[in-house]
Amino acid sequence: MNRFIKLIIAASCIFSLIVFPVACGGDDAAEQKAPVKKAEATPAVKHEAATPVAQENAKPSPDKAIEMLKAGNARFVDGIPTHPHINRARLIQAGKENQGDHAYATVITCSDSRVPVELVFDAGVMDIFVIRVAGNVCDTDEVGSIEYGLAHVNTPVLVVLGHTQCGAVTAVTHAVLGTGHALERNIPPLVDNIQPAVKLAMSKHADVKGDAIVPYAIEENVWRGIEDLFMASPASREIVKSGKAKVVGAIYDVGTGIINWLPESKTTDILNTVEANPDRAMNAMAGGEHAAEASAGGHH
Repeated sequence: MNRFIKLIIAASCIFSLIVFPVACGGDDAAEQKAPVKKAEATPAVKHEAATPVAQENAKPSPDKAIEMLKAGNARFVDGIPTHPHINRARLIQAGKENQGDHAYATVITCSDSRVPVELVFDAGVMDIFVIRVAGNVCDTDEVGSIEYGLAHVNTPVLVVLGHTQCGAVTAVTHAVLGTGHALERNIPPLVDNIQPAVKLAMSKHADVKGDAIVPYAIEENVWRGIEDLFMASPASREIVKSGKAKVVGAIYDVGTGIINWLPESKTTDILNTVEANPDRAMNAMAGGEHAAEASAGGHH
């Protein structure tokens, strides 16, 4: 008899589990499923609220862009970077949209691995149009890339970014001092733009000897890059004169992460000097001087 009663009770429990799941553990199951649904929905909502399209696509003024770069570097130095625009949503956006609607700076800097551009400015995908070359020189290829950044990507600022302990500037300094060593065949023509900067630094600081002149040469090389750009690029000169963009010089300290911003007034002085130089390039668009060279049998 007792066995019969037990069977009835067991059957009743099984029936309750099937018909009334909430009464027998249903609440726990619902609670386990709810967080999964919430986690899937929340990121999309937060992303849309934080980065509306109108805000993302609005280009800052030149001064605002410089402020953004300075603020990003400050976060990097302080160890509190926000790592913006590096998520999956930004990658999808990059695959569909024009970088010209987003990038707020063009930066030309050295190829040195100690100068990770986006990281030192706490920037991300489609934020900075980057040009890298040993010694951050502004020769034909680099000037053409800068023109593309200013005229087509429409960045409101160009930063010519040198850095401490630059190997290219140091090598050229040693060559000028007569203490250098043999270089591979393609390196000297790559860095020959640096030599005038080194010699100018030596003439300005005649009392500084040996490798102690390198920091001065690094700064002069930044100014030399800006001068070379303005001499070779009428388009860049016009964009700067119109106020659409600014060109600024800066030096990154590889040991501290701090960027030292050079006086903007000197960029203006260089531009004015170039404008008075009869040897400056005059035709902003391709087909002018180059077409004349081609018709005369010139090579380029």
